[in-house]
Amino acid sequence: MSVFPIKNDVINAVIAGIENAKRNYTFWTSDELYLSYAPPKFLTIHVAQEIGKLANAPEIFIDATISDILRCSLPNRTDFRDFMKKNYIMDRLLCLTLDERFTHKSDNDSVSRVIMSLKNGVRNVQEEYKNDVELMCKMLQRDKKEDSTLDYGIFAFYLDISSSARKNAQERLDNIIESFDSIVASHKNLKSSFKGGSIKKIEKVGEWCIGCYVIEHTL
Repeated sequence: MSVFPIKNDVINAVIAGIENAKRNYTFWTSDELYLSYAPPKFLTIHVAQEIGKLANAPEIFIDATISDILRCSLPNRTDFRDFMKKNYIMDRLLCLTLDERFTHKSDNDSVSRVIMSLKNGVRNVQEEYKNDVELMCKMLQRDKKEDSTLDYGIFAFYLDISSSARKNAQERLDNIIESFDSIVASHKNLKSSFKGGSIKKIEKVGEWCIGCYVIEHTL
């Protein structure tokens, strides 16, 4: 039987991964603020590395398709197409998926537990971010606990703004969380929480923070 890391350890690893990405980018570029200029997958790789350090580390998949995740989380693996059609889900990639780690008997016995979207340079509420939260809600909501092996989803992000920005970081952060909360509230048997959000100020340069918005079922 596999042992999966506890949720709080995973969340802390996500935040630590983004913090490490920030440190590395600053070291390599001497830019104190704009991690948002980093290459694609920069956050994803750093977060995956931190999760991989956990005791009882899960299997980590970068850019798994939604169809594969559903196939590895629904009770009947062949139901993923009907699930996607019923919930108006188009197939695409999710940044990170965490699966149970065990000795596999075939290439068709994986069990998905956690889904993640990681975004860099988040400054305002955007449809792209709301769509990711909506997607995770659709994948996580259920009538019975056994309807899916997925435990929770994480929308993690790095936010930075210059000191000349019209809205400060706290106001932007509050707006983002409020917009996500309204989406989660529209789905059944789901709840949300937020970790992070400690805003760092760089004199005459700007502000930055890391956020981890968590969506989970209540059953």
